[in-house]
Amino acid sequence: MAKIIYIMGKSASGKDTIYRRLSDMTELNLKEIVLYTTRPMRPGEQDGVNYHFSDEAALNAFLEQGRVIELREYNTVFGVWKYFSVDDGNIDVSNYNYITIGTLEAYNCYKKYFGSENVFPVYIDVPDGIRLKRAIAREEEGDCPHYDELCRRFLADNEDFSKDKLIAAGIEKSYTNLDIDECVNRIKNDITSQINKDDF
Repeated sequence: MAKIIYIMGKSASGKDTIYRRLSDMTELNLKEIVLYTTRPMRPGEQDGVNYHFSDEAALNAFLEQGRVIELREYNTVFGVWKYFSVDDGNIDVSNYNYITIGTLEAYNCYKKYFGSENVFPVYIDVPDGIRLKRAIAREEEGDCPHYDELCRRFLADNEDFSKDKLIAAGIEKSYTNLDIDECVNRIKNDITSQINKDDF
């Protein structure tokens, strides 16, 4: 079985940018696992690219079919948003290596579904002060900053990625994202080592 590269990190850690840069590297040849969500599409996002934008009816159908790999829900200031991964026929781990992105809890679900030896964790870490400044700057780029939601995410992430939970999940290494080029290069080298290791 091939590897699933699982990118995770707190909000404003740069994980989305790192995910995109790794996914675009032709030399890694990683196929994307696009997640599903019930939240509204944000400006600049594309259905089937950033997420599959779905609804409760579709989610319930996937659940009934036993095809949901992992499911999370967040009680945001805008209502309950759900994010989930689906074994929708587009994942062929017998022949291809994949990359996806999500939470620590979802990573544990992937390990259970595909086997821990087949899922390689990439945890992106940034000091809280820098992360908070980045999050505020990102909000201020929008027409209507939502600082209340920013604060909720910031506090929730500290709980969701606590040291105890990282240890329990078997996360032994993190990638500090202070210089994104250096960070991406270290991750790329480790992914290459993982893929090559399984080729022998």
